[in-house]
Amino acid sequence: MKNRYAIMKKKYAIMKNGYVNEPIRGIACRKFFFLVLVLSLALVCRAQERKYSTFYYQRATLFEELPVTSDDIIFLGNSITNGAEWSELFNNKHVKNRGISGDICMGVYDRLDAVLKGKPAKIFLLIGINDVSRGTPADTIVSRIGMIVRKIKMDSPKTKLYLQSVLPVTDHYNMFKGHTSRWQVVPEINKGLVRLAEKEGAAYIDLYSHFIDKETGKMNTAYTNDGLHLLGKGYLKWVEIVKPYIGKK
Repeated sequence: MKNRYAIMKKKYAIMKNGYVNEPIRGIACRKFFFLVLVLSLALVCRAQERKYSTFYYQRATLFEELPVTSDDIIFLGNSITNGAEWSELFNNKHVKNRGISGDICMGVYDRLDAVLKGKPAKIFLLIGINDVSRGTPADTIVSRIGMIVRKIKMDSPKTKLYLQSVLPVTDHYNMFKGHTSRWQVVPEINKGLVRLAEKEGAAYIDLYSHFIDKETGKMNTAYTNDGLHLLGKGYLKWVEIVKPYIGKK
Protein backbone atom coordinates (compact mmCIF):
# COMPACT_ATOMS: atom_id res chain seq x y z
CA MET A 1 0.00 0.00 0.00
CA LYS A 2 2.84 2.34 0.92
CA ASN A 3 4.61 1.56 -2.35
CA ARG A 4 1.48 2.35 -4.36
CA TYR A 5 1.11 5.63 -2.48
CA ALA A 6 4.74 6.52 -3.16
CA ILE A 7 4.29 5.87 -6.89
CA MET A 8 1.14 8.03 -7.06
CA LYS A 9 2.92 10.80 -5.15
CA LYS A 10 5.81 10.70 -7.60
CA LYS A 11 3.42 10.93 -10.58
CA TYR A 12 1.68 13.90 -9.02
CA ALA A 13 5.02 15.63 -8.49
CA ILE A 14 5.94 15.07 -12.17
CA MET A 15 2.61 16.48 -13.33
CA LYS A 16 2.95 19.42 -10.97
CA ASN A 17 6.40 20.29 -12.26
CA GLY A 18 5.20 20.18 -15.87
CA TYR A 19 7.36 17.28 -17.01
CA VAL A 20 4.34 15.52 -18.40
CA ASN A 21 4.07 18.27 -20.99
CA GLU A 22 7.39 17.31 -22.63
CA PRO A 23 5.97 14.36 -24.63
CA ILE A 24 2.99 16.53 -25.62
CA ARG A 25 5.30 19.27 -26.82
CA GLY A 26 7.23 16.69 -28.84
CA ILE A 27 4.06 15.47 -30.52
CA ALA A 28 2.99 19.05 -31.30
CA CYS A 29 6.38 19.84 -32.83
CA ARG A 30 6.27 16.74 -34.99
CA LYS A 31 2.78 17.65 -36.20
CA PHE A 32 3.92 21.19 -36.96
CA PHE A 33 6.95 20.06 -38.97
CA PHE A 34 4.83 17.50 -40.80
CA LEU A 35 2.37 20.25 -41.75
CA VAL A 36 5.22 22.48 -42.97
CA LEU A 37 6.59 19.57 -45.03
CA VAL A 38 3.19 18.90 -46.62
CA LEU A 39 2.71 22.58 -47.48
CA SER A 40 6.23 22.82 -48.92
CA LEU A 41 5.66 19.78 -51.13
CA ALA A 42 2.35 21.25 -52.28
CA LEU A 43 4.07 24.50 -53.27
CA VAL A 44 6.79 22.61 -55.14
CA CYS A 45 4.20 20.58 -57.04
CA ARG A 46 2.27 23.76 -57.86
CA ALA A 47 5.43 25.40 -59.16
CA GLN A 48 6.20 22.36 -61.30
CA GLU A 49 2.69 22.41 -62.75
CA ARG A 50 3.15 26.08 -63.74
CA LYS A 51 6.08 26.13 -66.14
CA TYR A 52 5.97 29.83 -66.93
CA SER A 53 5.13 33.19 -65.36
CA THR A 54 1.63 34.36 -64.45
CA PHE A 55 1.95 37.01 -67.17
CA TYR A 56 2.71 34.29 -69.70
CA TYR A 57 -0.59 32.56 -68.93
CA GLN A 58 -2.49 35.85 -68.92
CA ARG A 59 -1.30 36.59 -72.44
CA ALA A 60 -1.35 33.01 -73.73
CA THR A 61 -4.95 32.42 -72.65
CA LEU A 62 -5.96 35.71 -74.29
CA PHE A 63 -4.27 34.64 -77.53
CA GLU A 64 -6.24 31.38 -77.40
CA GLU A 65 -9.44 33.42 -77.57
CA LEU A 66 -8.35 35.88 -80.26
CA PRO A 67 -8.88 34.99 -83.92
CA VAL A 68 -6.12 34.33 -86.43
CA THR A 69 -6.90 34.17 -90.15
CA SER A 70 -5.02 33.28 -93.31
CA ASP A 71 -4.72 37.02 -94.03
CA ASP A 72 -2.87 37.71 -90.80
CA ILE A 73 0.80 38.49 -90.26
CA ILE A 74 2.01 37.44 -86.81
CA PHE A 75 4.89 38.93 -84.86
CA LEU A 76 5.87 36.22 -82.39
CA GLY A 77 8.36 36.52 -79.55
CA ASN A 78 9.16 37.92 -76.11
CA SER A 79 9.00 41.37 -74.49
CA ILE A 80 10.82 43.01 -77.40
CA THR A 81 7.97 41.93 -79.69
CA ASN A 82 5.39 42.47 -76.96
CA GLY A 83 6.42 46.14 -76.64
CA ALA A 84 5.36 47.23 -80.14
CA GLU A 85 2.04 48.35 -81.58
CA TRP A 86 2.52 46.43 -84.80
CA SER A 87 -0.78 47.11 -86.51
CA GLU A 88 -0.24 50.85 -86.04
CA LEU A 89 3.40 50.77 -87.05
CA PHE A 90 2.48 49.11 -90.35
CA ASN A 91 -0.96 50.72 -90.62
CA ASN A 92 -2.33 47.25 -91.23
CA LYS A 93 -4.99 45.60 -89.08
CA HIS A 94 -3.79 42.15 -90.15
CA VAL A 95 -0.40 42.59 -88.48
CA LYS A 96 -0.87 41.12 -85.02
CA ASN A 97 1.20 41.05 -81.85
CA ARG A 98 1.79 37.66 -80.24
CA GLY A 99 4.70 38.62 -78.01
CA ILE A 100 4.89 37.72 -74.33
CA SER A 101 7.31 39.48 -72.01
CA GLY A 102 9.81 37.07 -70.50
CA ASP A 103 9.10 34.32 -73.00
CA ILE A 104 11.64 31.68 -73.96
CA CYS A 105 11.95 29.28 -76.88
CA MET A 106 9.92 26.49 -75.29
CA GLY A 107 7.31 28.99 -74.13
CA VAL A 108 6.74 29.97 -77.75
CA TYR A 109 6.68 26.32 -78.80
CA ASP A 110 4.07 25.47 -76.16
CA ARG A 111 1.67 28.18 -77.37
CA LEU A 112 2.03 27.71 -81.12
CA ASP A 113 -1.38 26.07 -81.49
CA ALA A 114 -3.13 29.37 -80.74
CA VAL A 115 -1.18 30.97 -83.60
CA LEU A 116 -1.28 28.15 -86.12
CA LYS A 117 -4.99 27.38 -85.76
CA GLY A 118 -5.80 30.13 -88.29
CA LYS A 119 -3.02 29.26 -90.75
CA PRO A 120 -1.58 32.82 -90.85
CA ALA A 121 0.00 34.16 -94.03
CA LYS A 122 3.31 35.03 -92.35
CA ILE A 123 5.10 34.69 -89.03
CA PHE A 124 7.98 36.91 -87.97
CA LEU A 125 9.78 35.11 -85.15
CA LEU A 126 12.25 36.69 -82.74
CA ILE A 127 13.13 34.62 -79.66
CA GLY A 128 16.13 33.51 -77.63
CA ILE A 129 17.53 36.34 -75.52
CA ASN A 130 15.74 35.23 -72.34
CA ASP A 131 17.19 31.76 -72.85
CA VAL A 132 20.61 33.45 -72.97
CA SER A 133 19.94 35.05 -69.58
CA ARG A 134 19.35 31.57 -68.13
CA GLY A 135 22.75 30.41 -69.29
CA THR A 136 21.42 28.24 -72.10
CA PRO A 137 24.13 27.53 -74.72
CA ALA A 138 23.76 28.98 -78.22
CA ASP A 139 23.44 25.58 -79.92
CA THR A 140 20.65 24.55 -77.54
CA ILE A 141 18.77 27.78 -78.26
CA VAL A 142 19.09 27.22 -82.01
CA SER A 143 17.93 23.63 -81.58
CA ARG A 144 14.81 24.76 -79.71
CA ILE A 145 14.08 27.38 -82.35
CA GLY A 146 14.39 24.53 -84.83
CA MET A 147 11.57 22.76 -82.99
CA ILE A 148 9.40 25.85 -83.47
CA VAL A 149 10.27 26.02 -87.16
CA ARG A 150 9.40 22.37 -87.79
CA LYS A 151 6.10 22.61 -85.95
CA ILE A 152 5.09 25.65 -88.01
CA LYS A 153 6.01 23.82 -91.21
CA MET A 154 4.06 20.73 -90.16
CA ASP A 155 0.90 22.39 -88.81
CA SER A 156 0.69 25.33 -91.23
CA PRO A 157 2.80 24.54 -94.31
CA LYS A 158 1.54 27.51 -96.34
CA THR A 159 2.66 30.02 -93.69
CA LYS A 160 5.76 31.96 -94.71
CA LEU A 161 8.21 31.99 -91.81
CA TYR A 162 10.78 34.73 -91.23
CA LEU A 163 13.53 33.97 -88.72
CA GLN A 164 14.72 37.30 -87.34
CA SER A 165 18.19 37.49 -85.82
CA VAL A 166 18.43 37.98 -82.07
CA LEU A 167 19.09 41.65 -81.33
CA PRO A 168 22.31 42.77 -79.66
CA VAL A 169 22.33 43.89 -76.03
CA THR A 170 24.54 46.27 -74.07
CA ASP A 171 25.74 46.49 -70.49
CA HIS A 172 26.10 50.28 -70.81
CA TYR A 173 23.18 50.90 -68.41
CA ASN A 174 24.19 48.21 -65.92
CA MET A 175 20.72 46.65 -66.14
CA PHE A 176 19.47 43.16 -67.03
CA LYS A 177 22.89 41.75 -66.21
CA GLY A 178 21.80 38.17 -66.89
CA HIS A 179 21.20 39.18 -70.49
CA THR A 180 23.77 41.89 -71.10
CA SER A 181 26.74 40.14 -69.50
CA ARG A 182 26.33 37.35 -72.07
CA TRP A 183 26.26 39.67 -75.10
CA GLN A 184 28.86 37.57 -76.91
CA VAL A 185 26.46 34.60 -77.11
CA VAL A 186 24.12 36.50 -79.45
CA PRO A 187 26.31 36.37 -82.59
CA GLU A 188 26.73 32.63 -82.08
CA ILE A 189 22.96 32.17 -82.01
CA ASN A 190 22.57 34.21 -85.17
CA LYS A 191 25.15 32.13 -87.02
CA GLY A 192 23.14 29.07 -86.05
CA LEU A 193 19.92 30.72 -87.23
CA VAL A 194 21.42 31.37 -90.67
CA ARG A 195 22.22 27.66 -90.98
CA LEU A 196 18.80 26.70 -89.62
CA ALA A 197 16.99 28.94 -92.11
CA GLU A 198 18.92 27.42 -94.99
CA LYS A 199 18.25 23.89 -93.79
CA GLU A 200 14.52 24.38 -93.19
CA GLY A 201 13.76 26.68 -96.12
CA ALA A 202 12.84 29.66 -93.96
CA ALA A 203 13.79 33.28 -94.69
CA TYR A 204 16.42 34.87 -92.44
CA ILE A 205 16.26 38.58 -91.61
CA ASP A 206 19.37 40.23 -90.21
CA LEU A 207 18.28 42.77 -87.60
CA TYR A 208 21.48 42.45 -85.60
CA SER A 209 23.84 44.35 -87.87
CA HIS A 210 21.45 47.33 -88.01
CA PHE A 211 21.35 47.72 -84.22
CA ILE A 212 24.95 47.07 -83.28
CA ASP A 213 27.51 49.67 -82.34
CA LYS A 214 30.46 48.73 -84.54
CA GLU A 215 32.98 50.03 -82.00
CA THR A 216 31.72 48.06 -79.00
CA GLY A 217 30.05 45.09 -80.68
CA LYS A 218 27.02 45.74 -78.48
CA MET A 219 23.60 47.36 -78.92
CA ASN A 220 23.77 50.96 -80.09
CA THR A 221 22.58 53.03 -77.11
CA ALA A 222 20.57 55.25 -79.45
CA TYR A 223 18.01 52.43 -79.66
CA THR A 224 17.68 51.40 -76.00
CA ASN A 225 17.54 52.92 -72.53
CA ASP A 226 18.09 49.73 -70.53
CA GLY A 227 20.42 47.65 -72.70
CA LEU A 228 17.78 45.11 -73.71
CA HIS A 229 14.47 46.68 -74.76
CA LEU A 230 13.89 49.12 -77.58
CA LEU A 231 13.01 52.79 -77.60
CA GLY A 232 10.59 54.15 -80.19
CA LYS A 233 13.51 54.88 -82.51
CA GLY A 234 14.46 51.21 -82.30
CA TYR A 235 11.00 50.05 -83.31
CA LEU A 236 11.00 52.43 -86.26
CA LYS A 237 14.34 50.96 -87.36
CA TRP A 238 12.90 47.45 -87.03
CA VAL A 239 9.88 48.39 -89.15
CA GLU A 240 12.15 49.91 -91.77
CA ILE A 241 14.07 46.62 -92.04
CA VAL A 242 11.13 44.23 -92.24
CA LYS A 243 8.65 46.38 -94.17
CA PRO A 244 9.71 45.01 -97.58
CA TYR A 245 8.84 41.50 -96.35
CA ILE A 246 5.38 42.48 -95.09
CA GLY A 247 3.94 43.14 -98.54
CA LYS A 248 6.03 40.50 -100.29
CA LYS A 249 4.04 37.65 -101.79
